[in-house]
Amino acid sequence: MKLMRIGPVGREKPVLMQVDGTLRDLSGIVGDFFGDGVGFEQLNKIRSLNPDALPVLESPGRIGACLADVSNFHAIGLNYALHAQEAGMDAPTEPILFSKSSACLAGPNDPLTLPEGSEKSDWEVELGVVIGRTAYNVSEDKALKHVAAYCTVNDLSERAWQLEHGGQWIKGKSAPGFGPIGPWLVTADEVEDPQNLNLSLSVNGEVRQSSNTSDMIFSVAEIISYLSRFMELRVGDLIATGTPSGVGMGMKPPRYLRGGDVIELEVEGLGVQRQEVRSST
Repeated sequence: MKLMRIGPVGREKPVLMQVDGTLRDLSGIVGDFFGDGVGFEQLNKIRSLNPDALPVLESPGRIGACLADVSNFHAIGLNYALHAQEAGMDAPTEPILFSKSSACLAGPNDPLTLPEGSEKSDWEVELGVVIGRTAYNVSEDKALKHVAAYCTVNDLSERAWQLEHGGQWIKGKSAPGFGPIGPWLVTADEVEDPQNLNLSLSVNGEVRQSSNTSDMIFSVAEIISYLSRFMELRVGDLIATGTPSGVGMGMKPPRYLRGGDVIELEVEGLGVQRQEVRSST
């Protein structure tokens, strides 16, 4: 299934997108896509519905973040071999874990206003993983059974705030609008192999990132199993699994986002995002 949230900020409706692109309104039938709202029980309830009996959403308008909120927004750093090389760092021997504030969530096509004082805002196309069943001390061979859905993520990053101010990376990862997700949640049964998905990102029509999830150092299953050794992954948690090479920080000289730029990105089968960048002044 493809699930979306459509409407103005704060008034989005949960929506089912049919194969032919018809949008069916789920509001009043199921809860919003947050926490248990993306758990397996809710997903099975949606599957049991007759979509042709649901109201058609005419003139849909804005596409919202595909999750209304998240309890935890986990992310993995330096998880593509070529990205580690361009960063001038050794490939990690264990997943590098950091967090993004849930307040950074945004719709996939919402304009991106650079935060005040930012000079090194950067792009990162990533595969997002949504947890559908509580996971704690999960083995790798059972890890994917805990995945409810996948989505496209832009893990936007202010590199100076991330790397030049000490402490944890979360400071450079969490400005408003720094977590566009969607346009869709694609349920796990429709993603045959999360380790064989193409990813791409362009800025002003020029391709900056073009890779495949096969270049991940740690697979989705390894990431889930690893995280679950140290914490309980909750239903509705979102994991951004790392970005491939081609970020602005890795260019020579580095190239960062400026007002007027247009970012377009896609993960195969999970939909396209487009953000128009605005300066803070």
